[in-house]
Amino acid sequence: MTFDLVANDPHSKARAGVVHTDHGAIETPIFMPVGTAGTVKAVQQRDLQDDINAQIILGNTYHLYLRPGLEVLQKAGGLHKFNGWDRPILTDSGGYQVYSLSGTRKIKEEGVKFRSHIDGSQHLFSPEGVMDIQRTIGADIIMAFDECTPWPCEYSYAARSLDMTHRWLKRCIQRFDSTEGHYGYSQTLFPIVQGSTFKDLRVKSAEFVAEQQREGNAIGGLSVGEPAEMMYEMTDLVCGILPQDKPRYLMGVGTPANILENIALGVDMFDCVMPTRNARNGMLFTTQGIMNIANKKWADDFAPIDEELGGYVSTFYSRSYVRHLFHSKEMLGPQIASIHNLTFYLWLVKQARQQILAGTFREWKDRMVKQVMTRL
Repeated sequence: MTFDLVANDPHSKARAGVVHTDHGAIETPIFMPVGTAGTVKAVQQRDLQDDINAQIILGNTYHLYLRPGLEVLQKAGGLHKFNGWDRPILTDSGGYQVYSLSGTRKIKEEGVKFRSHIDGSQHLFSPEGVMDIQRTIGADIIMAFDECTPWPCEYSYAARSLDMTHRWLKRCIQRFDSTEGHYGYSQTLFPIVQGSTFKDLRVKSAEFVAEQQREGNAIGGLSVGEPAEMMYEMTDLVCGILPQDKPRYLMGVGTPANILENIALGVDMFDCVMPTRNARNGMLFTTQGIMNIANKKWADDFAPIDEELGGYVSTFYSRSYVRHLFHSKEMLGPQIASIHNLTFYLWLVKQARQQILAGTFREWKDRMVKQVMTRL
């Protein structure tokens, strides 16, 4: 994997670039739809490619390891062949899922023992094992195994966790560099910066990660409940240390405003379940603001969901009709909403890129943050 830095915004730290992988190029800044179990919920691959124009999607190591399992994925020829997606894929290491299973897991130096949420069976994720699992899944970009600390947490816990995450990272790198991919294309490993919301720990981690000289780097452990201002402070601090010539991926973020503000701080890559999860609950993000499609005010509004956005579902279906689908509990409602929201998120980062290239990002961002978060 290589990264070309194409432009820097003169009035912020925003940048535009291109990530090159064996499954295609990714223009940054980019939003990556989350396909936890090998599918972006309620969205077909054709819609992802043709309407949403996703350049890369995510899979999740924890979920794919449990179902369908590594044997099936290997027989299929990897996740690309299994789900029919021929563009880049990134896999999350499963560290966040293990973090969320706090009642059924034990963290030790060896790795993490946990019980499956499906059948209660016991498993071990070690740094080496997670590298092997992600090799088998076959993602273009794979993530180091780390511990995502909760917020808030004690300084002493965050410091101990960080040191272990760094030891795990060295083990991940050693295993990754001593193995080959299974399917004839290259894979790359991103380390993850941790350290909770403690400045000295974030600096320590960012410096350690930068020293590893990998092809890209991630920032984890944010958007876990801390105030947005604290997230921005930590992101700004870390982006000032991570290499300028490598892509930076802020994991699990976030709202349209979060994405725009973090682009301004120098982040290149984002993912979040918000556009699809909120879509299934009837929250639509639009170029003019946020709609709760269940509200009565949309009952006889026959305008398209968002004519300015473009894309098939956003311009074909009316607000009134989509509201009717949700009230009737028809599956098509959440499907339309999911495609629309993802189309909006990809539109937003594409617009950001165009503004960066034009040197007008800062002023546009300040206006758009208010506009896209307005409740309609």
